[in-house]
Amino acid sequence: MTGKDLRIVFMGTPDFAVASLSSLLENGYQVVGVVTAPDKPAGRGQKIQQSAVKIFAAARQLPVLQPEKLKDESFIAELKSLRADLQVVVAFRMLPEVVWKMPPMGTFNLHGSLLPRYRGAAPLNWAIMNGDTESGVTTFLLKQEIDTGNILFFEKVKITADQTVGELHDQLMETGAKLVLKTVDALAEGSATPIAQDKLEIDPDRLHAPKIFKEDCRMNWQLDAKSNHNRIRGLSPYPTAWTELSAPSKEHITLKIFRTTLEQCSHQHAPGTILSDQKKYAKIACANGYLSITDLQLSGKKRMGIEEFLRGFPNIQAYKAV
Repeated sequence: MTGKDLRIVFMGTPDFAVASLSSLLENGYQVVGVVTAPDKPAGRGQKIQQSAVKIFAAARQLPVLQPEKLKDESFIAELKSLRADLQVVVAFRMLPEVVWKMPPMGTFNLHGSLLPRYRGAAPLNWAIMNGDTESGVTTFLLKQEIDTGNILFFEKVKITADQTVGELHDQLMETGAKLVLKTVDALAEGSATPIAQDKLEIDPDRLHAPKIFKEDCRMNWQLDAKSNHNRIRGLSPYPTAWTELSAPSKEHITLKIFRTTLEQCSHQHAPGTILSDQKKYAKIACANGYLSITDLQLSGKKRMGIEEFLRGFPNIQAYKAV
C-alpha cells in the first residue's frame, strides 16, 4: 500500500496548515474531508471570517466540517462517515480520544519544533526568543497528553542571527509540508518506527512553549541587548514586541517594534535611553549594548521604517523607553 491509497482527513486552521493540505492535493493524495475552526467575527468591524484552511478547501470543493465541540455526536457521526484510514493534524485544536483514535491507522500531528523541545502553543516564538540556533518540524502520533506522542520523523533547519519568527514560520511551513508527505507514505508502507519522547534528551528550560500574552511582549530594557534583540525577533511580526515612550509632561506613547540591529558594547547610558541623529537612526540603550530600531509602528499609525518615523516624530531623544 502507498500513501496515495489512503483515505485522509485533514485537520487544521491557519496558513501554516494550508501548505501541507495543498501539498497532499498537488501530489495526488486522497483527502476525503477537512476539519477546521468555525467561522467567527474578527477585526474592528467584527465581520465573519473563515479560516485559511476553509477558504482553501472550499475552493477545491472538499467536504468541510466546522464543529464547535469536537465531542458533539453529530460531528462524530459525520467524521465516521468519511471512512478515513488516517488523520493528519497541522495547527489545530487538542483532539479528544474519540476523534484521534477513530481511523484504523490513527492520527499524526505536525508540530513546529524538534520535540520534545517546545511543547505547546508558541514553539517558533520561544525558540527565537531563547536564542536557539536551530529549529525544525516533527511528526508524531497523537496521544492524550498534548505534544507527547511517539515521534515519527523530524527535519531540522538553522535559525540565522537576525531571522524573525515570521520568516521562520514561512520556512517551516514548506519544510513541514514535505515532512507530512514523507510521514503519510511511511505509515502506509509500514516503514515508520515511532520513538517514545521519554527516550530522548529533554532540556527542562526548553520543554514548554506556552501561549504568549500582551504583557509577555513588553520590552524590558534592563536586560542585555542580545536578549532583547531575540525577543523582538521572536515576536515579529506577531504578536509584536512593544514598549512605551515617556517624556516629562507628556502622555505615554505605545510603540511596536518589528526589527532591530544589535550593537553589543559597554556604555554609560541608563537602560531605555534613546539616542538619535533625528535623520537615519534611533537606538535604545540596554545592558551591554544598544538596539537600533529599523522597523516600527506607533499606536494608531501604520508600520514604517525608521527614517520615515523620524521625519514625523521630532525630538525623539526627549523620550525614554519604559
